Amino acid sequence: MIKKVLIANRGEIAVRVMRSCREMGIRTVAVFSEADRTSRHVMYADEAYLLGPAVARESYLNIEKVIEIARRCKADAIHPGYGFLSENADFARRCKEEGIIFIGPSAETMEAMGDKIAARKRMIAAGVPVVPGTEQPLQSAEEAVRICNEIGYPVMLKASMGGGGKGMRLIHSEEEVVEAYNTARSESMSSFGDDTVYLEKFVEEPHHIEFQILGDNHGNVIHLFDRECSVQRRNQKVVEESPSPFLTPELRKEMGEKAVAAAKAVNYSGAGTIEFLVDKHRHFYFLEMNTRLQVEHPITEEVVGVDLVKEQLRIANDEVLHLKQEELSQRGHAIECRICAEDTDNNFMPSPGIIKQLTEPNGIGVRIDSYVYEGYEIPIFYDPMIGKLIVWATTRQYAIERMRRVLYEYKITGMKTNLSYLRRIMHIPDFVRGEYNTLFIEKNSRMLIRNNGNNEEIENIAMIASYIDYLMNLEENKNVQLADTRPISRWREFGLQKGVLRI
Repeated sequence: MIKKVLIANRGEIAVRVMRSCREMGIRTVAVFSEADRTSRHVMYADEAYLLGPAVARESYLNIEKVIEIARRCKADAIHPGYGFLSENADFARRCKEEGIIFIGPSAETMEAMGDKIAARKRMIAAGVPVVPGTEQPLQSAEEAVRICNEIGYPVMLKASMGGGGKGMRLIHSEEEVVEAYNTARSESMSSFGDDTVYLEKFVEEPHHIEFQILGDNHGNVIHLFDRECSVQRRNQKVVEESPSPFLTPELRKEMGEKAVAAAKAVNYSGAGTIEFLVDKHRHFYFLEMNTRLQVEHPITEEVVGVDLVKEQLRIANDEVLHLKQEELSQRGHAIECRICAEDTDNNFMPSPGIIKQLTEPNGIGVRIDSYVYEGYEIPIFYDPMIGKLIVWATTRQYAIERMRRVLYEYKITGMKTNLSYLRRIMHIPDFVRGEYNTLFIEKNSRMLIRNNGNNEEIENIAMIASYIDYLMNLEENKNVQLADTRPISRWREFGLQKGVLRI
């Protein structure tokens, strides 16, 4: 039985994994870089060990150092979270060699699904529909031009080992092919150490919909339904929801069955995600498989009522999957917003800094997965996402209303965040109606551009004025002994009504 888990990650996912471990009576071990000494995951864990310098390749990506610490603290298992080493087959293999349980699929499964070209072949063999395209790596720019002309434009050029939008180029005409081919290969080599690329027909007006799956070591595989992940900027997800407002019950059932078939084709064990593209005619195609926990997994937990990390731990303990497909259902609706320290008015540049004030929303149906606190300095070395805001409600309309409320309550000062940008998304008619696809942000870019005369600035001015008034009253009453003699604040006299100062 697993009694101690080392979490080979940082930030909110490390804290999230530790919480489930603590509920199960499992001790946790944090690892951290020099930049993360004061991070919440370090303080939350039962034990914590320094990995190395701030640069990820010398700390969180240092396989041998992570293994050394796991041996030193006598951890039974390692949970990789997502990102960093979570889909690294060499890391999973090293864990096995050291007799440490890797909480995730086998190295062989990772390799089978990590290579996008090999994964396409397996899906075709398993009867899972795939986007028309090449089944072999491209050998030259000339070959790319020829195949693009055969498939027909637009086409998508992709890195075989890619992810997160890296090594991906959309091509609209023959004139764009050579440059796209060269830049995609270069980007793929620098990001993944592999310059293999391939082509797929571009699915126009697509929805990005994924299915959560769980598989055990005894051949049992189930799915936990769908997540709509089409609100994307530069192929990076911004807002996710479950269930998808686009799927019909019949299509949801069919896609779920294909997701299970895809997982069984590679003998999948653990938690994973099958990603699909669905066109405007509701034809769906296999996109890729993520052999790890997803950033957006909380919305599945909210609507299905299953703790996915606990299920990962049980599967890693070689337990038989206790969940049955026919017993699972979706209840209500959940939405997740990714909270990032970035300047949305300056091309979404990362905005590290010290959090001077933090007010997190709460109330029924509200969940925050985060790792920051007042006084914490967000480092410049890692992804700018500082947390996830999740709401659940009985209907989609109620979930949107709740998300609007909590985004209004969420206050962070000391650096720029995308909170205002997320608030605007919740009011865009296309989103409210559930009639959107991956072109949502591009289509509504003008509505998402900051309005310098918005109510948020008026509110900020009001808050500043209120605080100044508070300080003035403190000064006036510094020699007054009785609290009831304190004069009534003139701020209350002026008041604030509907976001407008009355003076």
